[in-house]
Amino acid sequence: MSAEQPPGGKSGGNNGGDGGSDESKTKGYGFGGVETVLSVDEVSRQAEEIAVDRPGRDRLLELAGGAPLLAIEGLTAGYGKMKVLHDLDLAVGEGQSLCLIGPNGAGKSTILHSIFGFTEIFGGRILIGGREVTALTPKDKLRRAGIAYILQDNSVFPDMTVEENLWLGGYLAASPAAAKAATEKVFAKYARLAERRTQKAGTLSGGERRLLEISRALIMEPSVLLVDEPSIGLEPRFIDMVFEILDDLQRGEGKTIVMVEQNAKKGLEFADIGYVLVSGQLALAGTGDELLQDERVGRLFLGG
Repeated sequence: MSAEQPPGGKSGGNNGGDGGSDESKTKGYGFGGVETVLSVDEVSRQAEEIAVDRPGRDRLLELAGGAPLLAIEGLTAGYGKMKVLHDLDLAVGEGQSLCLIGPNGAGKSTILHSIFGFTEIFGGRILIGGREVTALTPKDKLRRAGIAYILQDNSVFPDMTVEENLWLGGYLAASPAAAKAATEKVFAKYARLAERRTQKAGTLSGGERRLLEISRALIMEPSVLLVDEPSIGLEPRFIDMVFEILDDLQRGEGKTIVMVEQNAKKGLEFADIGYVLVSGQLALAGTGDELLQDERVGRLFLGG
């Protein structure tokens, strides 16, 4: 389990077939032959080297348009007594998207966990619209601060119907009727789910399950979506579908999106802003296009 994974979380998989100890199996980042693949340790070492000139808060505010909807100031956080994030700043504006990339254990998912209230906060603060929400519980982050967390794959209830899964997304709604009304809005927006209203969620395709997970997070009408690995475990055709859905939520409905994405190229192509995390600190920040063109990012995370 990596340092950024809480108990029960997912850790990075082994690229080898049977999980044995054969050292000839290659594990790391990049594409091409074995000679072009960097080990995870080597990626982390080289990523440390690019973190010399860390972006300041002024640069982050500039990328966020000067008035961020979601801001993190000097956050130090982790699990139990273990600190994973160290004096971290973050800023993303209303209707913007931010993609977090970096080597395993860099603290990417821990940022999402901290925003939503799943970690120990040792210092710093989290703000929504200028209002501090650091100490709110996860349910109050959703109900009062408008923050929704979309978990990694396999978070649907397989033996419940699509409709029942959506109803559960409204467990904090003012009334069951309000949750059901919000569910009908989802069905009106996504015909694919409406057609499977009474179908058990466990029988859906991977792409449909991901759509259900995203839609369930919309029932409380949040303004901020925390999206953890939207492409994980999906076939390419479903990955495109999921990013089209996220694009519609951002561009069409004005949602602010903070995303961790294992496919760094796809994530940066989607996002307005990109951050590179190294050892729980911010190493690089820029527009998605700027990081896609950065040869250091390309070498370490894009297979270039």
